[in-house]
Parts: sequence; structure tokens; C-alpha cells
Amino acid sequence: MSLRLTQAALQHGNGVHALRNVDLHIAPGERVAIIGPSGAGKSSLLNLLATALQPSSGELHVLGEQPWQLSGRQRQRLRARIGLVHQAPPLPARQRVVTAVLAGKLGQWGLAKSLLSLLHPLDIPGAQRELAKLDLADKLFAQCQQLSGGQLQRVGIARALYQAPEVLLADEPVSAMDPVLAAHTLSVLCRHAEASGVTLIASLHAVELALAHFPRVIGLRDGQILFDRPAAEVDQAQLDALYANEQLLSPPLSAVSLSLQIPRC
Repeated sequence: MSLRLTQAALQHGNGVHALRNVDLHIAPGERVAIIGPSGAGKSSLLNLLATALQPSSGELHVLGEQPWQLSGRQRQRLRARIGLVHQAPPLPARQRVVTAVLAGKLGQWGLAKSLLSLLHPLDIPGAQRELAKLDLADKLFAQCQQLSGGQLQRVGIARALYQAPEVLLADEPVSAMDPVLAAHTLSVLCRHAEASGVTLIASLHAVELALAHFPRVIGLRDGQILFDRPAAEVDQAQLDALYANEQLLSPPLSAVSLSLQIPRC
């Protein structure tokens, strides 16, 4: 079951058009990076696919359903099948990391089990397993306020992995990490998606990371898709057009190829 947008548009309450006439089809199990300048609509697109926002016009199909034609309860069940990783995970400062990770299952557990897990973590080994993938097993019982920004991002990723969704959407998931750690973390996400057959879509500012880790890259500018191509076919002219008039020009592809000596996962 795929993700599909047909002539989808999104206009915010202040009149700003975040997305315009977007046509997009993503097949099950694909791994796709979305790149583009700040304000291009990347976060809006991911929130639309996560059913956190409703299109102003056009059609949205997610996992075989039209979310906004479902009842509220049915839509909640659909959302439990979608994982969303935020750039700044909304984690309470005093919450323990183990509780934050186990919260990935709250949409699938009943109310009683969810409340019990908040008081007494029900699956400590499961949380530790996901944290270990991201080199954070030693932070299992730490409070979130004791972690750095990059560590908090990895806790958010661990929570999404523990959720085991069918679709995983990641909004700038490695923006607070150094280049080596960012590359490693994206490798973990890609390997998980490939092994589990999960559809993975990530928005990234770092062009080199998108090209190194994702087979398909979508360039978004001014709320519209400028290009949608295999990563190996993205050329410098397309990147220049995507980032035209940006203070920081797009990096040359030669620099991209040299910046990461990591095989695409």
C-alpha cells in the first residue's frame, strides 16, 4: 500500500501557500529523501503525509486509505501505523529516556497499558534494544534534560523504531548531529527500513547525506516539486536551480562525492 498525493495543496490559516499542486507517488518500501531550501515546504509535506495536516485541496491516500474521509477513531488507528520523527522531539525534560522510547507504542496499546507503562516501564529490554542501535543504551534511565540535542534526536528515532510503523517520516532527523554521527544514524534508519520493508521518507538540509543514503531524491522549492529523480541522476544544474538565490550555494557534486565515503544503504 502506497502513499499518493494528487494535485494536493496546503494553505495555512495566515494565507501562506505551503504546498501547491503536488503530485507524488511513493511505493511501499521505498526510501526517499526530500531536499530544498528553508521554507520550501518539506516539513509541511511530511506533516501532510503523517495526516497531522489536512490538504486544502486535492487528494491524499495513505496506506490504502483516504485519511480525511475516515472517522476520528479510524484516523487514529491509521496514524498508529505511521511514525513521525521530529527535528526537535517533543520530549518532557524530566521524562526518562526509557519512557520516551516506549511511548512509541502508546497509539497501539490500550489506555490502561499506556498509563501503566508511564508509571512503570513495561518493556525495558525493547527500549534498550532500539537505543543500542543508536549507541544510546547507556542513557536508558537518564532524564531527557540531561541529553544533548543530537542525543534527543536519536531518542526520537529510537521511539519511532520501537513503534515499528509501516511508514516512517523523518523531518530533519540528524540536524543536531556532527557529520559522522549523522551519516551513521541515517545508515541505521536505512538498514531498518530495508530489512523491515518500511517506507522511509526523510527531509534533509544536507544534500550530500541525501545523495549518499537514499536511492530517490525529491527537490522541493516554493511548495512545488522541482525534480524527482534517482539519486545517481541528480546533477549540478538541478541543485543550482533548487537552491538559486540562497546565501549558501548548493555544494558541487564533486564535493558531495568526496565528503562521505559511505556506501548507499
